[in-house]
Amino acid sequence: MGAMKALLARVDEILIPLLRRWSMLALRFSIAVVFIWFGTLKVLGVSPVVELVGATVYWVDPTWFVPFLGVVEVLLGIGLALGRALRMVLLVLVLQMIGTFLVFLILPEVTHQDGNILILTTEGAYIFKNVVILAAAMAIGSNLEVKHARIDARQTESMSS
Repeated sequence: MGAMKALLARVDEILIPLLRRWSMLALRFSIAVVFIWFGTLKVLGVSPVVELVGATVYWVDPTWFVPFLGVVEVLLGIGLALGRALRMVLLVLVLQMIGTFLVFLILPEVTHQDGNILILTTEGAYIFKNVVILAAAMAIGSNLEVKHARIDARQTESMSS
């Protein structure tokens, strides 16, 4: 048992620093690929969700809105891949992801089987997986450098004394 613990500790010593170094980059790139791929399909008009988007955002003409949404998604993917303007990219990503959940409110008959909120259709599952993308965006955002100067707690205490 002691040898197994020692082996696991050694694996942790090697693996965890590698994961810390590369996991955010891998997360950014994997989400970037999804956004670029799905966005390109929308721009080309061959996405399987063209009609679903049109039916969900029925007050907007889908002939321009779906390609526009695709361009936004491609730009989000490029921003994630390049790691540029990540605060803005993540903000738009979160807004876009929240928008995808509109279908649950507007077209529940498309997202749930027989009106049962616990049983998703293929479309519902496709959309619901976006909670993982939202969580990934939160993880990426939590690893951004703080841009403004921080005041050390000791300085704050000394100022108030």
